[in-house]
Amino acid sequence: MPPNSPETDELLDQARRGDKQATERLLASQRAAVRRMIELRLDRAISARVDASDVVQEVLLEASRRLEAYLREPKLPFQLWLRHIAKDHIIDAHRRHRLAQRRGVDQEQPIAAAGRGGTSSLELASPFCDGELTPAAAAMQQEIQRRLYAALAKLDEEHREIILLRHFEQMSNQDVAALHGLSEAGASMRHLRALRRLRELLRPEGGSP
Repeated sequence: MPPNSPETDELLDQARRGDKQATERLLASQRAAVRRMIELRLDRAISARVDASDVVQEVLLEASRRLEAYLREPKLPFQLWLRHIAKDHIIDAHRRHRLAQRRGVDQEQPIAAAGRGGTSSLELASPFCDGELTPAAAAMQQEIQRRLYAALAKLDEEHREIILLRHFEQMSNQDVAALHGLSEAGASMRHLRALRRLRELLRPEGGSP
């Protein structure tokens, strides 16, 4: 199991000793990462009605309630434990606002809208796209991102998830392996297969390999 960072371990130790301020700092330190995970996976139609900040707050409140039990028996690194809680809340948001109501929501697109990906999406897409589509021009950057998100939406869930984890959330292969119960070699192979599939989808029709 990959370790927590030294800073996280220190805050966990302080929280275990009953330091309430350490608990607050611990949860605050993960807020940005949790928000990033949620934004990448909220259906775009649902995110127009559900503020990601509200989901983040729900996740952190639940984590605060469950922290004492986690501290007694931490089976996962803290960040990965938080991810499991966040995933449940994303599923709940989809169930409440999509499956239950079904008010003309468009086809699910569990990828951040073009423009949210920032540098990470450009760095991921540019090696697979035509040479003239360089990140040097703003218009070309938009086109690269548009093509990338369209290709990501076509990937199967397994491949799409590992691309999001490795390239958008910047998770290590070790963390991805722990999160999905894989060996590190297995996680690497899944990542390689996902990249190959993404390359195929980004290749222009009739274009050379």
